[in-house]
Amino acid sequence: MVTAAAVGSLLVSGCSSSDGSGSTGGDAASTTHALPSSPAASSALPPPSSLPPAKGSVRVVSTLTEGLASPWGLAELPGGDLLVSSRDERTITRIDGRTGSKTLLGTVPGVSPAGEGGLLGIAISPAFASDHLVYAYFTTDTDNRIARMRYDEHGGTGRQLGTPHTILQGIPKGGIHNGGRIAFGPDGMLYAGTGETGSTGLAQDKKSLAGKILRMTADGRPAPGNPEPGSVMYSYGHRNVQGLAWDSRDQLWASEFGQDTWDELNQIVPGGNYGWPKYEGKAGKQGFVAPVAQWRTSEASPSGIAFAAGSIWMAGLRGERLWRVPLSEIPDKEPLAAPQSFLKGQYGRLRTVLAAGGNRLWLVTSNTDTRGTPEPGDDRILVLEVR
Repeated sequence: MVTAAAVGSLLVSGCSSSDGSGSTGGDAASTTHALPSSPAASSALPPPSSLPPAKGSVRVVSTLTEGLASPWGLAELPGGDLLVSSRDERTITRIDGRTGSKTLLGTVPGVSPAGEGGLLGIAISPAFASDHLVYAYFTTDTDNRIARMRYDEHGGTGRQLGTPHTILQGIPKGGIHNGGRIAFGPDGMLYAGTGETGSTGLAQDKKSLAGKILRMTADGRPAPGNPEPGSVMYSYGHRNVQGLAWDSRDQLWASEFGQDTWDELNQIVPGGNYGWPKYEGKAGKQGFVAPVAQWRTSEASPSGIAFAAGSIWMAGLRGERLWRVPLSEIPDKEPLAAPQSFLKGQYGRLRTVLAAGGNRLWLVTSNTDTRGTPEPGDDRILVLEVR
């Protein structure tokens, strides 16, 4: 079992913290800002054929499933079925990737739902075919933690999850800003986004796991190559990280809640300081990493993100829309065009988006989380075709 480790000083680089309602269009909006230059950046643009179009499109292909209660995390199993976590019910359910039929795998013991806490992100082991492990980020009576459990397909309904084994504990908890997104990266390491729990000073406190992006091995140990040897901290100065995704160059991106002014999409620099609570959004201050794109909080309140068709796709809660940010594929360049929004107000609050292969996405709504207005069928998983 790994507990919160003290973290020393880190390397830092550069600054801070109109919508389409149709299903195929979308309007440009928000403000973008270039990243600080990177020594690894190429000076030449990639071939035009590899770049996404300036204007994109979204088509809702189908509704995969309905009737989900407070869905939060989503992960794909080998073969195309999905696992979805329920924040408040503390359960994990398997969704047939073709028919949408639901099978309850079980309830995760030790979860203590309250406010924005509960059973949050989930991830599948990269070695799932042999180890059958499912990872979960959840809130307990005392903290947030990450645990893994064995998934036994041959167990009875509701009894297919083994006892959770904690791999990282001591992540501060709060009624708000618990972070919760976890994902395995292309390097095989497990990444986690945490929140500062409403205690803003924790984001800059390198001895706290709050307000950070963490990087660890599959058993919760500090990953080799982290900015500070012996520490799981990968970046800091975050208010509430809600989405993690990697682009075609294996670059990590993260979405983050702002306070009253700017929500952010950040390109993550190892050891980078993202400014909170001193700065929110684009500030242009030396020593802090600037967001690549920012939105008014009424337009976004971002949650999950995914990479597909050359763009980052970001789900909006309060904004009730899906944002598209076309990438230049050059680390120190602005997006190819201003972000576009899609599906504004059509499906209510949007929680999680996950790449489904090719130019398709799964999109999870979030109207049964006590802050939305549920419609018949909520909550649901939609299948999208994007360009």
